[in-house]
Amino acid sequence: MHRNWIGISLAALLVLPAQAQQSRDFGSPEEALMMLQRVIGAMRADQAKALHLLNEGAPGFRKANLYLYCGDASGAFTAHPDLLGASMRDMRDKRGNPLGEWLYNTAKEDKISRVVYFWPRPGSTEILQKVALVVRTGDQVCAVGYYRRGHRGKEMIP
Repeated sequence: MHRNWIGISLAALLVLPAQAQQSRDFGSPEEALMMLQRVIGAMRADQAKALHLLNEGAPGFRKANLYLYCGDASGAFTAHPDLLGASMRDMRDKRGNPLGEWLYNTAKEDKISRVVYFWPRPGSTEILQKVALVVRTGDQVCAVGYYRRGHRGKEMIP
């Protein structure tokens, strides 16, 4: 009996690190929420500094595949790893849905809301369901997106 328990424990130790690595590769909804709450505080304190930190991917504003992005009232990205200055408002998801318009229309001052859209994971072409947590803070619409686990492109209400 004691020997079986040790065997099971050893097997669990070998499997858990692989599962932990997989979950670290893709950010969780909780991590996304914490990042967005962090950006709200940073934007209130000093918007210019917050945007600078977002664009450089400073600790706390980027983790695994999670990153914050923002757009100003004109619709241009003011923070994004690759699209700085491009139109956030004109952005479409991989099914052609008007993602940018959804983000701008959903964002409310200091109230975090959700927008569901479809996007592939980095390095993949498989379209998955993704959720953007979005908020308006001052003249900025800021969001962070995470992949919904177990939802492979299914039409679902969040």
